[in-house]
Amino acid sequence: MFGFLKPKDDSAAPEIEPTPPRASWKERLKAGLSRTRATLNTPLSELFSRGKIDDELLEDLESTLLMADCGIEATQWLLAELKTTVKREKLESPAQLRAALAQALKALLTPLEQPLAAGGHQPFVIMIAGVNGAGKTTSIGKLARHFQAQGKSVLLAAGDTFRAAAREQLMTWGERNGVTVIAQEGGDPAAVVFDAISAARARKIDVVLADTAGRLPTQLHLMEEIAKVRRVIAKADASAPHEVLLVLDANIGQNAVQQVKAFDKAIGVTGLVVTKLDGTAKGGVLAAIARQCPKPVRFIGVGEGIDDLQAFRADEFVEALLGS
Repeated sequence: MFGFLKPKDDSAAPEIEPTPPRASWKERLKAGLSRTRATLNTPLSELFSRGKIDDELLEDLESTLLMADCGIEATQWLLAELKTTVKREKLESPAQLRAALAQALKALLTPLEQPLAAGGHQPFVIMIAGVNGAGKTTSIGKLARHFQAQGKSVLLAAGDTFRAAAREQLMTWGERNGVTVIAQEGGDPAAVVFDAISAARARKIDVVLADTAGRLPTQLHLMEEIAKVRRVIAKADASAPHEVLLVLDANIGQNAVQQVKAFDKAIGVTGLVVTKLDGTAKGGVLAAIARQCPKPVRFIGVGEGIDDLQAFRADEFVEALLGS
């Protein structure tokens, strides 16, 4: 039986315990990317302390970029751009090469910088997918707060009906954010999401965040099941889903590229949420995604806090990644 889990007081904002002042987002992003920056900067500092730009330096730079999980295609693209810049601008010092690397990386990542605008439909239905452990349910809770901060009403659909822990976790986020969660104990996830969209339409809710069961892209029968959820969403609203977000754990490195391709084939991914950048030395994977399977990176996460999920900005990311 479906459950409509409402906050204790729909008219009041959720109580938030006072917290000490936090570092700015840029400071937290830089701290979060410290492991990837260490992977890059220690060898980069050694490379760029050399007296001149030569083939040996460029070969060593290639190895450094690969270690940060930029991937072969992105690394080759970056090196080609650097060689062209060196020749065109007659660069001579490794310090100049470092600045050129930052510009090339920004050029590679900037097309991924496409903020999510949840408007034009009511409700605006966002389907969220990802493997177990990627931070999917937590990201939904943070997204709910993000849209609330924009003055939008939000409803959560607990479409991961196979894991009681996922449902309970989503309920907790619903209580913290003061939003309704529509859930069902067991049963068909597509039915839960369909019911949630119907309820949101009746209540004139702005945004529906629909959780789905975690699965590996190699589990073809489960990938077909999530494709069914997408089809049912379209039955509830012919224009929906209006966004299909894939949550990626940055720790998996190059496997993220394969996940994007597999989920895109099954459900048509329109945007990415990249989590746990603070726990990995593989932050260069965004470069690999930009070259091999470019999808808008809507949000990145560098912590467990409610505001540690923020819109992706290429300039900020590169500055945090290559800064001293």
